[in-house]
Amino acid sequence: MRIRWYGEAGNHQGMVPIFLELKSREGFASSKQRQRLLASAEHLELGRLGGGIVSKTTLIDTLARFGHHPELPLQPIIVISYWRYRFNEMLTGMRVSFDYNIRSSVVTPELGYGERELRLQGGVIEVKGPTLELPLTIRRMRLLDTDWSRFSKYGYCIESHLSQPGTGGRLWPSGRMVLP
Repeated sequence: MRIRWYGEAGNHQGMVPIFLELKSREGFASSKQRQRLLASAEHLELGRLGGGIVSKTTLIDTLARFGHHPELPLQPIIVISYWRYRFNEMLTGMRVSFDYNIRSSVVTPELGYGERELRLQGGVIEVKGPTLELPLTIRRMRLLDTDWSRFSKYGYCIESHLSQPGTGGRLWPSGRMVLP
């Protein structure tokens, strides 16, 4: 479950459109349910995220409409931000995104080593579309001549915060790395 908003949190005033999302995955198939809501810009400030962005009632009611009923209370864990370039392959509708400058800050104080913000090195290429087969136009791009696998920015950022500072590879997304 995540809450997503677009733009820098400090650049908003008043009410900000947010999206409460519930992602599910079974094997290679994934689904996402999404509800647009409004939240106070004050609740999006890093120092206030631990208190939640929406009320618990709104959170529970929205998740119930998605058919999800958590057994334990939910609490904010981490905030992740990144910059994205997005491209569309016109013949098939395949979407390619390049996410970089991936930064994370733990919101739950007892998690991790107390570091305010970590920044992952490199970037992540996401390819999304109706099939696992890459269209010929995308296969020819030199940029995508690399190994591919599932990658969770959330999972990797959590893992980075839980890894002891100084651990090798702690801030590098998995996959093939090309060093300058």
